[in-house]
Amino acid sequence: MENDFSSLFDEWSKTYDDTVRGADNEYRDVFLHYDAILEEVASRTGQSVLEFGVGTGNLSQKLLDQKKRVYGVEPSKEMRVIAQQKVPDLHVQKGHFLHFDVPTDQIDSIISTYAFHHLTNNEKERAIGCFREVLDLKGNIIFADTMFVDESAYKQAIELAKTKGYHRLAEDLQEEFYTTIPVLRDMFEQYHFDVTFKQMNAFVWIVEAVKGEFS
Repeated sequence: MENDFSSLFDEWSKTYDDTVRGADNEYRDVFLHYDAILEEVASRTGQSVLEFGVGTGNLSQKLLDQKKRVYGVEPSKEMRVIAQQKVPDLHVQKGHFLHFDVPTDQIDSIISTYAFHHLTNNEKERAIGCFREVLDLKGNIIFADTMFVDESAYKQAIELAKTKGYHRLAEDLQEEFYTTIPVLRDMFEQYHFDVTFKQMNAFVWIVEAVKGEFS
């Protein structure tokens, strides 16, 4: 990837679970309904799952509780350490969306939560093309991430964060690579995925893309 966020997540690993539970007021709305978001993603997966951005293992644990096979990918060393401590049965490799060891098993689903925005739009498109090759014939991609209905909504979110005095959130929204639903839809459809979107809170949507056949 053009930008390496590993050091950021090494630092965040110490307080990540507190943040997703609402301890950080600036990010409370971003992580609103966090557990329900993870449950929704998990409910849409097949039996064999490739998870990017494992973090501290919260979603991985839900999948393992459902007796699914999970292949985890996480760039942050400190996040991997915590995930292994919390979820000893989870195997996590160092890697990211564009650089990972492809499992030898069939992959039914590729998933991530709160991570795909770390890629530029060009990188997102490359990753989607790669995922199509990795997925089983009727596999799916399920991502939960911050995205916006259009550019106007994106700009409004930045201004609202500034108005509330949420300067870290406003900076985050401007510095990372959050995108819009039309842009993502075009990317997935370019690679012949049937794609749907479901809003989970003011920031986060779940996008599910089901692999279709080339016409």
